[in-house]
Amino acid sequence: RFATLINNKHIWDTVRDILPHPYTLTDAESFLQHSISAKTPTNFAVLSNGELVGGIGFIPKEDVYKYNAEIGYWIAEEFWGKGIATAAIAAIVNKIRELSPLTIRIYAEIFAHNKGSMRALEKNGFVLESVRRKNVVKNGIIMDDHVYVLFLEK
Repeated sequence: RFATLINNKHIWDTVRDILPHPYTLTDAESFLQHSISAKTPTNFAVLSNGELVGGIGFIPKEDVYKYNAEIGYWIAEEFWGKGIATAAIAAIVNKIRELSPLTIRIYAEIFAHNKGSMRALEKNGFVLESVRRKNVVKNGIIMDDHVYVLFLEK
């Protein structure tokens, strides 16, 4: 089911190119094996009514950025606009607080056309920190991306 849901061009248009497209069963098996074997879990399934509908995760940063975590997520297209991303973001913020208690800054980098993702972040208290002009190339198109940040009180 994971490979079937994520193998969607509309999803791929909103994520980094590290996610292959088309997305194969082999890709899914490799990702799941990597996630399962991680010392600290950072990738999680997004469920709705007990059904897999997406994925979410975070990357703890290192060196001088060690109190930062970047989040990324995707929701199957048939579940867009139902508040699932908003709920998943709230859950990953709580998980980051639990697993990385020293984190003070959580951020997400969003392509300029992904308004739904921006709204889901804003509903969780994230604020627009910057618009990076002509910062990414996706599908051969140069575009802006938006950095949203949530500061945790310390």
